[in-house]
Amino acid sequence: MGEIEGTYRTLQTPGARLGAQPLAGVSTLEPGQAPSAGMAQMAARMQEKRFPLRVKLLDNSVEMFDIEPKCDGQVLLTQVWRRLNLIECDYFGLEFQNIPSYWIWLEPMKPISRQVRRPKNAMLRLAVKFFPPDPGQLQEEYTRYLFALQLKRDLLEERLTCTDTTAALLTSHLLQSEIGDYDETLDREHLKVNKYLPHQECSLEKILEFHRKHMGQTPAESDFQVLEVARKLEMYGIRFHKASDREGAKINLAVSHMGVLVFQVGLGTSL
Repeated sequence: MGEIEGTYRTLQTPGARLGAQPLAGVSTLEPGQAPSAGMAQMAARMQEKRFPLRVKLLDNSVEMFDIEPKCDGQVLLTQVWRRLNLIECDYFGLEFQNIPSYWIWLEPMKPISRQVRRPKNAMLRLAVKFFPPDPGQLQEEYTRYLFALQLKRDLLEERLTCTDTTAALLTSHLLQSEIGDYDETLDREHLKVNKYLPHQECSLEKILEFHRKHMGQTPAESDFQVLEVARKLEMYGIRFHKASDREGAKINLAVSHMGVLVFQVGLGTSL
């Protein structure tokens, strides 16, 4: 692999990233001609059929998308990919909650209105759907950045199973990516107001110790290190989905690069 570079830290729109000028509308009306009342009413009716749908991105910012309720999920997915100028979009999906604490993937081929309850009030979120076994397979620096943000989210939500030491190491690389080189005062102030781990105060000194060792590491290099550490974990890229077997016993299903995995609830073992 070549040298990894990069300093951007925010999700950017295609226009912002590529330097595109805002699109100006093209009118087919003659100079001085105003739209007819019928045209205005038709436009108003068309607008009524659409509604703003909220999507939380991986940096926790929220974007609004105007969607027709009957359109398929792929329409929304395409709008999200275009707005983010996301090239390697096959790794990602949108998830939502119809039941608290239970996330469901938005299906591309089904109408949104048949999947999401009260879509006007719903909050979907961008998430990594497929994790490659080797992060070197990710061609875009921007994609690796989004993967690092996904692992940051998983750490905080306790969805990434690892030791306290590994969690502290991952957090230290995220710190290097977000605030740069180690500065004890800055680090402590940042960690007071930004939460990376559920019980962060218990790992504070380990985080600082690791961060001190990352001097000079660029944001892109730090993102790559997050992926390198995470991919060695036994449960890397495994997202559980609740199910039941033929006998009615509760199991967890997971899809990974190894195929479909079945776990016994409470035992944490693969069948």
